[in-house]
Amino acid sequence: MEAFPPLNPRAPFIWYGGDYNPEQWPRAIWDEDLRLMQECRFRVATVGVFSWTALQPAEERFTFGWLDQVLDKLAAAGCRVCLATPSAAQPAWLSQRYPEVLRADPTGRRRHHGWRVNYCPTSPLYRRLAAQMAAKLAERYHAHPALVAWHVSNEYAPACYCEQCAAAFREWLRRRYGSLDELNRRWWTRFWSHTYTDWSQIEPPYANGEGSIHALTLDYRRFQNEMLLECFKLEREAIRQFSPDVPITTNLMRFYRDLDYRLWAREMDVVAWDCYPSVEDEPLDIALAHDLMRSLRDGQPFLLMEQSPSSQNWQPYNTLKRPGELRLQSYQALAHGAESVMFFQWRRSRGGIEKLHGAVIEHSGRSDTRVFAEVRALGQELERLGARTLGGVTPAQVGLLFDWENWWALEDCSGPTREKRYLETLRAHYAPFWRRNVALDLVFSDSELGRYRLLVAPLLYLLKEGLAERLAAFVQDGGTLVTTYLSGMVDECDLAFEDGYPGPLRHLLGIWNEEIDALPPGRTNRLVLNDGRSFACGHLCALIQSEGAEVLGRYGEDFYAGRPALTRHRVGRGQAFYLACEPEPAFLEHFYGELLGELEIAPVLETPPGVEATLRQTARERLVFVLNHGRAPATVMLPPGRTFEELLTGRSLSGSLTLAGQEVAILAEPLASESSRRAGS
Repeated sequence: MEAFPPLNPRAPFIWYGGDYNPEQWPRAIWDEDLRLMQECRFRVATVGVFSWTALQPAEERFTFGWLDQVLDKLAAAGCRVCLATPSAAQPAWLSQRYPEVLRADPTGRRRHHGWRVNYCPTSPLYRRLAAQMAAKLAERYHAHPALVAWHVSNEYAPACYCEQCAAAFREWLRRRYGSLDELNRRWWTRFWSHTYTDWSQIEPPYANGEGSIHALTLDYRRFQNEMLLECFKLEREAIRQFSPDVPITTNLMRFYRDLDYRLWAREMDVVAWDCYPSVEDEPLDIALAHDLMRSLRDGQPFLLMEQSPSSQNWQPYNTLKRPGELRLQSYQALAHGAESVMFFQWRRSRGGIEKLHGAVIEHSGRSDTRVFAEVRALGQELERLGARTLGGVTPAQVGLLFDWENWWALEDCSGPTREKRYLETLRAHYAPFWRRNVALDLVFSDSELGRYRLLVAPLLYLLKEGLAERLAAFVQDGGTLVTTYLSGMVDECDLAFEDGYPGPLRHLLGIWNEEIDALPPGRTNRLVLNDGRSFACGHLCALIQSEGAEVLGRYGEDFYAGRPALTRHRVGRGQAFYLACEPEPAFLEHFYGELLGELEIAPVLETPPGVEATLRQTARERLVFVLNHGRAPATVMLPPGRTFEELLTGRSLSGSLTLAGQEVAILAEPLASESSRRAGS
């Protein structure tokens, strides 16, 4: 993989800054804001999010004067601007004049004005007014010297169930299926005599309506995802009329279930996301989310658009970030592919639901606080780091397959248990690689698979058209595939495959899944390997028969004791593993450890527990980020015979590296020396 150019050549540095809402404050405060921004090295401010009423107090009147002043002041202070469109929260006048723009809840009941993302994504009125605002902003500010990016709307969110959406859904279905007969066939509507005889009979999957046709629910998710994405694209195109060369993005939300971010990423110039860990999250969880964002555009670096400098305000317990935690989490983002460290928010709001959300400047307005000191110190450090990390790529040999439509279908399915645990299972299979510092990409059903040597595809319940053939080609060409129970069960309309499970994967895996046992909490079985080692397993256990696959492990208990629980099928130059049950974490650590050794996939760096090491490779050098997530000092042995430049201190290092608790190091090594080392080995 080649390194990427800077997101905007006019801002070739790590973007440090965050959300700035000057319209909420008296103008007398603005100059003080800018002075403090300069003090803590804020380089990029996100301006205009939720500013619709301030920019358009009535349908016929626009007031851009205050924004003119803000952008000019930011430019004079040396600060760049990520200019947002305000369409995530429509003005009260809009909802009052055009109540049909309001979103309807899952029962079809129209919501009252308020909150945010409270619009119907199919509303022609909403779309027209949102695109109009985007166009006016772009026409006015496209040549402003501070502008470096466009931020469309904010955190696009759930479905609408209004009559406009119901009508648009029927038209969407007509285009997708062509005829009612084809829809009835693909949806299997003869079940319970649910056959449709007229298009007008089809309704959204209301909470108090149709919920037994899974294909309907799945298609409505697809439809709503497309409608919201159309809203983004309309604003994007309105901006590009006047500002064709400035990158355009919107902010995503981790593994957000309702939107297929793989489809969204294709329409964005750069992925951006908001990182708000819960108190239960471990560094592993945050790393997985960063890896997802880097992977959405096939390895392109992303923007960390928001994080709290201190606490949040919506968790059950909004724990403060401990001293050093903000810096550590910011560098973890850079380590996994971020090109920015941005905060929500600059100044804490005095009122509203986010008045107790963390900010760089708290209600006291003071700059002699712990949080401001940490933000200032980090800004100074990133300024010294300069552009060294920009464009760095992560050359991964392992892919972890994730698919939103598979997630929707799997978790909407009734049986064999209500707890499908897709994300939990994804995390369990990610953990052994993260703990070993083995680089990993999230891959998708349309990803290029040939770049990977190992592909892990847990719970691949729904198979998109052509994916089985691509997986077979991947294995045939020498790849190693690992998949699990509940894989290869249904097609894209949630129709079970007629020849049983794992459907089109049957010949690739060399097994047939006869039954699936769901074990309630507290009940387990055993996975016994051929060498006698035994591991607890449970939750779901597939009862399979080998059809050419080598049996590597069997169940140890219950009436299916002795039946295959782990198999390997060699196909062409590769191999395909099938794990028939959910094992305890110790098994996955053992299994993937053995597999990595067999495939000679090496870690970025050997580290003690609690110390993470990741690689970003630029056009000139390898950058190894070493992050001590523990509170005690840790020593890392460096590869013998090699010397590194530590970028944050300027030290030359060889032999070993000792990190204090929550400390970070970035080890730089020129690519030339890496090539020479390989040539000499």
